[in-house]
Amino acid sequence: MKTLIESSAGGREGVSPPASDTKAEIKIPKDMLRGQVRLPELGEVDVVRHYTALSSRNFGLDSGFYPLGSCTMKYNPKINEEVARLDGFKKIHPYQPLKHVQGALKVMHELGVFLCEIAGMDAFTLQPAAGAHGELTGIMIVRAYFKDRGEKRTRILVPDSSHGTNPASAAYCGYEVTVVNSDVNGNVDLDDLKSKMRQDVAALMLTNPNTLGLFDPNICSITEIVHEKGGLVYYDGANMNAIMGKARPGDMGYDIVHLNLHKTFSTPHGGGGPGSGPVGVKAELEPYLPVPRVIKESSAHGPRSSTRSLQSSVYGLDWDKHKSIGKVKAFYGNFSIMVRAYAYILSLGPEGLAQASEDAVLNANYLMKRLRGHYDLPYERTCMHEFVLSGRRQAHGQGVHTLDIAKRLLDYGVHAPTIYFPLIVEEAIMVEPTETENKVTLDEFAEIMIKIDEECRKNPVKVKSAPYNTPVKRLDNTLAAREPVLTWKQKRK
Repeated sequence: MKTLIESSAGGREGVSPPASDTKAEIKIPKDMLRGQVRLPELGEVDVVRHYTALSSRNFGLDSGFYPLGSCTMKYNPKINEEVARLDGFKKIHPYQPLKHVQGALKVMHELGVFLCEIAGMDAFTLQPAAGAHGELTGIMIVRAYFKDRGEKRTRILVPDSSHGTNPASAAYCGYEVTVVNSDVNGNVDLDDLKSKMRQDVAALMLTNPNTLGLFDPNICSITEIVHEKGGLVYYDGANMNAIMGKARPGDMGYDIVHLNLHKTFSTPHGGGGPGSGPVGVKAELEPYLPVPRVIKESSAHGPRSSTRSLQSSVYGLDWDKHKSIGKVKAFYGNFSIMVRAYAYILSLGPEGLAQASEDAVLNANYLMKRLRGHYDLPYERTCMHEFVLSGRRQAHGQGVHTLDIAKRLLDYGVHAPTIYFPLIVEEAIMVEPTETENKVTLDEFAEIMIKIDEECRKNPVKVKSAPYNTPVKRLDNTLAAREPVLTWKQKRK
């Protein structure tokens, strides 16, 4: 497929503006003239066809199965999209007077209440724009809490199976990162945790179920070990959709939690955004949450009259938090994403949210059982919403690595699972089917994976050269990373 520059032909125009009716001279900077900046010359139809062709090459959940482990590329119900596009939501602006956006503030306030109930927290902020941003916000709260108490704590603990953003967020906030090892069952090694949990530790960052897709049955002992030394326990909510409606981080002893609305509550995911990573805390940490906070002001304007458009209970913004870490995002967060999550929670209700978790766990265990005889299974346990296989059998036996298997999957029209993560599993293949896929789709994926295993044994060279049916064939990963082509002028050696 040609680029726009390659399709350009001199003299073509996509827009023909009417002649100016003024004699005023418009001076255009020389460096903005067509001769100075190489812009493609295309007709309107050329541009439309180019981007339509590009869109047909984009893979998404509406195109096919997307079993990306630890990222939960969930179906986004179209009704949520319709709700977010209601005029009352899409045409508002954060600079409007609060009395004109009471509906929006009500959505934000009630969403916070819902999330508190689901996660077992006492208060939430909706400001963070993504999961990693929520992590950063949470660790900033940890830092503010101990500074306010006059305690100097310099270390953050993370498990060896953690998401990479955990140590990154901790280091960005000035903490030294200490890794806690996993035991043979994939749980936190309690003895290792005890040896590393000292008075200089501010917090342990831990998701449960962990990135191996395993629920740690020792979670209450873990949080107790940390609390005995005065530390806080932070919940990475990336895997919350495995326990939603069934268990709550707050009841396990967690003090802070971030949730990924795009993972757990079916809002759009991918392409760099938009996202939303609300952060919830227990009561003693509430003063440190970002401002402003959406609050419900009971009878702030007196009794309702026949001419009053506002009800007696209205919603406002509270800036009066002198211990707050301040704002972490412009305005109040990605509002349209909040609307989608709000609609999702209301449409499913408590029973539906719990069933979503049950179905996610059922689907993952079904696939795990179907594939365990064809790929190595590092941990022989019931999994939660995702599971981790290993391609080390194929790598050691036929020289076919996990990357090769992932590339071959593309030829069958399936997006590859997450590979080489978690790092503690050799040749890791991380699969997450989510609750939205039916048995037919799961069986089709299993048969493809089984067929690729057979190809690895009978024709490994074929797998190692995949993909064959995609618009772009296999790239030189090393060269692409070291010498990326970022502009049309750039030529690779």
